[in-house]
Formats: sequence, C-alpha cells, structure tokens
Amino acid sequence: MKKIILTGLVFLAVAACKTNPFTGKSTLNFYPNSQVFPTAFAQYDQFLESNKVVTGTSDAQMITKVGQRIASAAERWLSANGYPGYLKDYKWEYNLVQDETVNAWCMPGGKIVFYTGILPITQNETGVAVVMGHEVAHALADHGAQRMSAGTLQQLGAVAGNVAIQDEKTLGLFNQAYGVGSQIGVMLPFSRSHETEADRIGLQIMAIAGYDPSEAAELWKRMKAQSGGQAPPEFLSTHPSNDTRISNLTAWAPAAKQEARKFGVTSFK
Repeated sequence: MKKIILTGLVFLAVAACKTNPFTGKSTLNFYPNSQVFPTAFAQYDQFLESNKVVTGTSDAQMITKVGQRIASAAERWLSANGYPGYLKDYKWEYNLVQDETVNAWCMPGGKIVFYTGILPITQNETGVAVVMGHEVAHALADHGAQRMSAGTLQQLGAVAGNVAIQDEKTLGLFNQAYGVGSQIGVMLPFSRSHETEADRIGLQIMAIAGYDPSEAAELWKRMKAQSGGQAPPEFLSTHPSNDTRISNLTAWAPAAKQEARKFGVTSFK
C-alpha cells in the first residue's frame, strides 16, 4: 500500500507538468481546462444571481472596456510568442458588483468581478487596469488549477504518512507537524509566488494594452495606506507584503514598457 501511494504521488507530480507560456517554466497542473472551466463558469453564474450586478453606469462600462483591452493585449502577446490558440476556451465576462469589499477576482476561463469597494482605490481607468491585469494573469497562468493540484498532493502526502506510520503517538505528532509545515513551508510560499507572478505578467499585459505600468506601484501605495498597516507577517500570508509588491512593481515597470514597444505601444495612459 505504501509503495502504491508513493508511486502515485511521483506519477502525478511528473505527469502533471504544464509549461507556463509567460515564464517558460514547467508548472504543477493535472486539472485540464475542460474539467476546470465548466465548473468555474457555473459558479460564476451562481455568484451573479446572488449578488447585485451594476449595469449601465460609467463605472460598469469602464470595467468592461478595460477588461476587453487587457484580454486583447494578452491574446496579442500569446499569438506573437507561439501560443495562438491558448485562449480558445476562455469566455471573457466582466461585471461590477455592488459590494464595499476592496476586492476583484478572475475565475479560470476569464470570468471577472470587480467590487465597487475597490474603485476609490483604483481611482481611474489606469488603476483598474493594474488590478485587471493582475487578476487576468492568474487565469492565464492557470493558478487556480495549480492550487487545486498542490492541494491534492498535500492531501495525498497526509494519507501516505497516515498509512506509513503505525504508532498512534507518532502519527499524532506527524499530523500536527505536517499540517503546519506543509501550510507555512509549501502552500503559503506557493500562493505568494503566484501573486508575484501575476503582478509581473499583469504589468506586462497592461502595458501592451496601453496603460502606464508605472502606476501599478502607486496603486499599491494606496492599498497600503488603506490597510493601515494591518497585515500578517509575509511568511504567514498568501500574498507578498505591500512593500515587497511596491518594490517589485517599481523595478519591473521599465521592462514592461519595453515589452509593449515590441507591439508598437509607445505612449501610455
């Protein structure tokens, strides 16, 4: 039984490799779009049915406009870099929802929601593009499916330990240590790496869409001010600290502008 579980873990880890087109790196992902997207689309529809969707306003129109520009920029980049059919199963949709929560998200397959609570921080169309680029980047890089895959391996690792360890006291210690260790040592860094990756990809896409990537750091300064410094230590968080993000985005902005110039974009709003 032990050998079967261990063999299964190794097989999944090896067989699940998929190349991220933006980084060229192999990623852990054994959930295909054909499995993930229909579920995400159904959940998105359910969410819209149970929340107040804002329509017909200038803010709602801005969300759609920016989303379409970001999606178009992503498609341009992917086509130019050898991935012309990468987005064929994506069903882009952009909605503004009445909610004071400071948040926005993009589900696998391109289903996007902005909450009205984030608009005072984005302030304008470029600020929306910063957030939109970041959230779309999560979907483009298959971060949702990667988290699902990592969670599955985490569960299988726990099962393997419980099968292998027969002593009850040792088993209790293992489960406690494994739960904390795998979360802080593996899952949280994994999540933070996704956020950093989405920041960098999003910066590039927003620049190709014609938005000034230098504004990304300014938005996160506003995010930091809004939070009042109330955040857990970075190693206990799913996200990089505000200071880390501001530093990264400031450093990456010139390269994003340079990438945009390859697509004929020389001025930014």
